[in-house]
Amino acid sequence: MEYDHLERHAAVGGLWDIDSPGSPMYESAHFISSRTVSGFSGFDMPADYPDYPDHRQVLAYLRDFACAHGLTERIQFSTEVTALEQDGQRWRVTTDAGSSHTYDAVAVCTGSQWTPLAPGIDGFTGEVRHSVTYRDANEFTGKRVLIVGGGNSACDIACDAARTAASASISMRRGYWFIPKHVFGLPSDIVGGKGSFLPKRVERALLQPLLRLLVGDLTRIGLQKPDHKLFDTHPVLNDQLLHHIRHGDVSPRPGIKHADGQTVTFTDDSSDEFDLILLATGYQHAVPFAQELFGDPQHPDELYLNSFSRRHPGLCAVGFLETNSGAYQLFDRQAHIVAGHIAAVAAGDPRAGIFSARIRDDHPDLTSGLEFDTSPRHKGYVDSDAFLAYLIRTGKEFGWSPVATARNTR
Repeated sequence: MEYDHLERHAAVGGLWDIDSPGSPMYESAHFISSRTVSGFSGFDMPADYPDYPDHRQVLAYLRDFACAHGLTERIQFSTEVTALEQDGQRWRVTTDAGSSHTYDAVAVCTGSQWTPLAPGIDGFTGEVRHSVTYRDANEFTGKRVLIVGGGNSACDIACDAARTAASASISMRRGYWFIPKHVFGLPSDIVGGKGSFLPKRVERALLQPLLRLLVGDLTRIGLQKPDHKLFDTHPVLNDQLLHHIRHGDVSPRPGIKHADGQTVTFTDDSSDEFDLILLATGYQHAVPFAQELFGDPQHPDELYLNSFSRRHPGLCAVGFLETNSGAYQLFDRQAHIVAGHIAAVAAGDPRAGIFSARIRDDHPDLTSGLEFDTSPRHKGYVDSDAFLAYLIRTGKEFGWSPVATARNTR
């Protein structure tokens, strides 16, 4: 089937290419999930990669995948989409070069970490910027640094600050569950995966006490007790931050109450002075050239399986997903189902009509019985195991499952 593939950057890699304009990547970044359970169908990450590859290794893997499947030569690089509009029953796509073409279907795969979500720090007169601008620890040299955020990137960057800043602090509004990257010498997602056949509530009941034994009482070192159960938000996979806090290299702080000049006061009424506040406060899942088609910029709405617009037939997406575990396998399965449905529609395959009815009427429970956090980030949140199982089942039912067409031989 004929298709056009448009990419605004100059090469394959997306956010993993630290040299791409606007990339949120930083030098110390590593994959959060281990290489063993990551990667795309039929194309494992190389066996000589470490358990948690760094960003340059992930970029090399993505480029190898694109080349092995003959994708690279099909991509129109340095071509940015500026508008996506309905044109009758078709879709009109306009680019920055002024060209315009219509299509029967469009798959938006622009990613979800390009538009920073940056709250203001009223009253602060020092430097404030979002982590999308951050690249390496040398930027902190000689500065009193406050990292704001409780996600994996915030914790990584706080560890960078611990090594080079004059002083380093991290402000978290709440407590989080910390999961070691290795348990019993194995990546934690491999160990945890052995219990994924259990009902999620049972799995959680077993893992929470184990984490307390492995990690200890985090309130003893100044972190807040989690105000939610394990898996209700994205856990933090980081060993180094706890090491730096326990060694006095990073000072844990609660949320910010107010600022005056370079003095920041926290919700426990403690205060300190800072030269730089770095906001690792996440991103909006924005689609700037077609936001009205996707709704809420915090998280696209009315997407069946986070991939198919219920309101606009022929409009699809891959990658707009928040989940409590690694997402690459989910992206892979999403992509196969999207491609399968588009091909079925084009061929007049009866399965296309059956699946279109699913898009309209099917509302599966993808929570595994968990009660996810009510914050804006968790709108549309899914349990990784439940979502993957549903995608696999759907792919098999419609014959749109991945087929191993290439193997990584690096």
